[in-house]
Amino acid sequence: MHLMAQEIASKGYACFAIEYRLAPEAKYPAAILDVKSAIKFIKLNAKKYNANPNKVAVLGCSSGGQMAALIGTTNGNSAFEDNKDLNGNASVQAIIDMDGILAFKHPESEEGKVAGFWLDGSNEEKPETWKQASALTHASKNTPPILFINSDKNRFHAGRDDMIAILNVYGVYSEVKNINNAPHSFWFFHPWFEQMIDYTILFLDTTLKTKH
Repeated sequence: MHLMAQEIASKGYACFAIEYRLAPEAKYPAAILDVKSAIKFIKLNAKKYNANPNKVAVLGCSSGGQMAALIGTTNGNSAFEDNKDLNGNASVQAIIDMDGILAFKHPESEEGKVAGFWLDGSNEEKPETWKQASALTHASKNTPPILFINSDKNRFHAGRDDMIAILNVYGVYSEVKNINNAPHSFWFFHPWFEQMIDYTILFLDTTLKTKH
């Protein structure tokens, strides 16, 4: 993610490529709590990093996109916050989801063993966890503006249209940008890298520099 962060930073945004625990080390929701703790840390040290703590976007690709959507849709939800020794909050003002699913159990979803490994059980074993871990479950009037950048592989945006329908009811700003004939990992390769950056910067300029 460093090359992407460098390119976005060159457009005037402070960027942080943060680390979090993966499934072999810690199951859900550990990674979500890690990212929210990182956001708190960045906000607390915003002056040091020349960042604006009141204008924060979270971006992720594939599983990271799923996480970014969940992090943004759970703004202010104490069940998704840890490390009480860190003051402040982990709320974000914009979400960029690149080919990350919005619902683990959905007609468009094909999630199975890999999702179950992270969620520490299959949908049959832990249906409430699968539901809680899905950003679609938490979509509401409090969801920040969101940009979906998608390949044309439907399984990687399962639940997206349902979420947009909910956000439209509340007047929450959203955009969909499709990158056709591209691999799922389009953000790593030319010419899709440049296209993805253009979409991202335009969205950030629109959402963080104006109020929706």
